[in-house]
Amino acid sequence: MMMFKERLTSLIAITLVGLVLTGCAGKKTPPPAPSEDNTSTQTTAPAEAAALADFGADGQPIDPRTGGPLNRTFYFDYDRSDVNPSDIAVLEIHAQLLNRNTGKSVVIEGHCDERGTREYNLALGERRANAIKSFLTAAGVAASQIESVSYGEERPENPGHDESAWSRNRRAIVTYR
Repeated sequence: MMMFKERLTSLIAITLVGLVLTGCAGKKTPPPAPSEDNTSTQTTAPAEAAALADFGADGQPIDPRTGGPLNRTFYFDYDRSDVNPSDIAVLEIHAQLLNRNTGKSVVIEGHCDERGTREYNLALGERRANAIKSFLTAAGVAASQIESVSYGEERPENPGHDESAWSRNRRAIVTYR
């Protein structure tokens, strides 16, 4: 009987050690399958497009991809101040324009929805404006060409009181001068 208990204890101990070692072993994930879209074209396209970007007769930037006005409004997620990946291509065009036209400057306005205290929203608006500013300066734009200001919740794009309105108010606007 004593021998059976010793074997059982040993078997349980070995099983537990095996389970622990199995749990600690890192799961090797296979490398992602190559996608069919050409990512090198996507990363170089904004730089190539920016080489053709210019300003219209009204002094506002023209989007070389469409021939229309270049987007100057960038929206943010709730309570966030990080640049959306979908905005990077347009911001790269803005950076190229400012790098080629050092006499131009921009004001970046940070805005928020009505939720939160006035002080909190002013600080969040400032973080949003500074996120755009940081992106542009990282792309080589001189900090002296960029001014940032926060309006918090004071200048809503949409005066409504629902998620649809709030999502339009969480933004930063790039204005050329």
